Amino acid sequence: MTATSDLDDSFHVFDTTLRDGAQREGINLTVADKLAIARHLDDFGVGFIEGGWPGANPRDTEFFARAQQEIDFRHAQLVAFGATRRAGTTADQDPQVRALLESGAQVITLVAKSHDRHVELALRTTLDENLAMVRDTVSFLKEQGRRVFIDCEHFFDGYRANPEYAKAVVRTASEAGADVVVLCDTNGGMLPAQIQAVVSTVLADTGARLGIHAQDDTGCAVANTLAAVDAGATHVQCTANGYGERVGNANLFPVVAALELKYGKKVLPDGHLREMTRISHAIAEVVNLTPSTHQPYVGLSAFAHKAGLHASAIKVDPDLYQHIDPELVGNTMRMLVSDMAGRASIELKGKELGVDLGGDRELVGRVVERVKERELKGYTYEAADASFELLLRAEVQGGPLSYFEVESWRAIVEDRPDGSHANEATVKLWAKGERIVATAEGNGPVNALDRSLRVGLEKIYPQLAKLELVDYKVRILEGKHGTNSTTRVLISTSDGTGEWSTVGVADNVIAASWQALEDAYTYGLLRAGVAPAE
Repeated sequence: MTATSDLDDSFHVFDTTLRDGAQREGINLTVADKLAIARHLDDFGVGFIEGGWPGANPRDTEFFARAQQEIDFRHAQLVAFGATRRAGTTADQDPQVRALLESGAQVITLVAKSHDRHVELALRTTLDENLAMVRDTVSFLKEQGRRVFIDCEHFFDGYRANPEYAKAVVRTASEAGADVVVLCDTNGGMLPAQIQAVVSTVLADTGARLGIHAQDDTGCAVANTLAAVDAGATHVQCTANGYGERVGNANLFPVVAALELKYGKKVLPDGHLREMTRISHAIAEVVNLTPSTHQPYVGLSAFAHKAGLHASAIKVDPDLYQHIDPELVGNTMRMLVSDMAGRASIELKGKELGVDLGGDRELVGRVVERVKERELKGYTYEAADASFELLLRAEVQGGPLSYFEVESWRAIVEDRPDGSHANEATVKLWAKGERIVATAEGNGPVNALDRSLRVGLEKIYPQLAKLELVDYKVRILEGKHGTNSTTRVLISTSDGTGEWSTVGVADNVIAASWQALEDAYTYGLLRAGVAPAE
């Protein structure tokens, strides 16, 4: 089903993740993936979702058939993408134009050539015939009751080469009934001032309703999109997380956030901007790409503060070092703890973690010095919040949290004559007054240690059965001793409802891994609400 947008028609947010975004290297969407992303985009509240090119490939044809049946669109209208009729035929007889109608989509986007050289060299037809192709196809689809948007491919390059012809394409499409004529920076080579000047001129000379489609080859796609809006464009085409061919498209999320928060335009239903971070990350999961931590507005680091000077100011007023309240886009402020941290950083981080430092300046000073001392040895706490919280609680409570006491551990790697390896680990520890010896095999020595620790402790702490090691990173720190250099290990662990990271540093990877594992299990028990041993 296709929704009727609950926003007025004066400004369009048009998402093309399922078509243009899917052209990114490394993205290969199944029909199920496309349906899932469409649901997320509709939840976000965009006005239009371009689903692909029905008739051009079986996957997109199937998507339109299933989307009409399986998705109850609440906010978005589903859009089919295609091209103007071929030269020398009629729109009603062109198979790909008929496929657009058969898709069931009530909104259709047509790509049209607006660069004279592309008309002559790519389409191999005349400039007049190209205008007839635009006119005929738009008129035919309008007669069939469809809403039509025209994407003028290579418009800005074409305008530079032959401005009168480029404007003639815009004028022809508009006069034939196109609801919006979209000016495309297909090669992504334009800059904001150029975009603004051209859009202003074309708007004045044609009177057409204009949109903008910007690629990001100069790193200016978002800026170019907003420059077009400044010039009078009322339709923006974007992709989630900026996915797209080459380096990508204008990123939907910073464009929408800027329109809502900086321009004061209502382009989403009430309250939906707060879903932005969640939607961004959910779509990244579907396409199987790690979310960019430094993405504007929605990245994990978008509102993260590391410098002590920043923390001191933020303690007084968060707005002093943040351009918006992160909660407006569903994100959160984070304080990073490192050797750059001052007292304010530690106090704010303690508050964030729910650890009451009680205004104790001596305690805070000890934590600052402890962090600096350990980071000098190679530890990093900005990427290991769980290890920092354990350090902080140890200073507050006068000693480390104790759920178990390790007597010894060992890991053995056996190299067999057939080239295979056997990995076995044994841990000896005490928990709740009981001595435990546990041995396990694993896929590598660290995995064997993880399994042996779990085998030993699960009898005492069944809560650990939920824990799963989800990421493991090793870094050899700079040094002058080759294989004797210091090793840092970061481990991410999940209990099914959240993740946390821990760090270990030692002169070998196994010992560093063991430290990170100990912290991971200790934090997991703390998170589960288990009281430490007396």
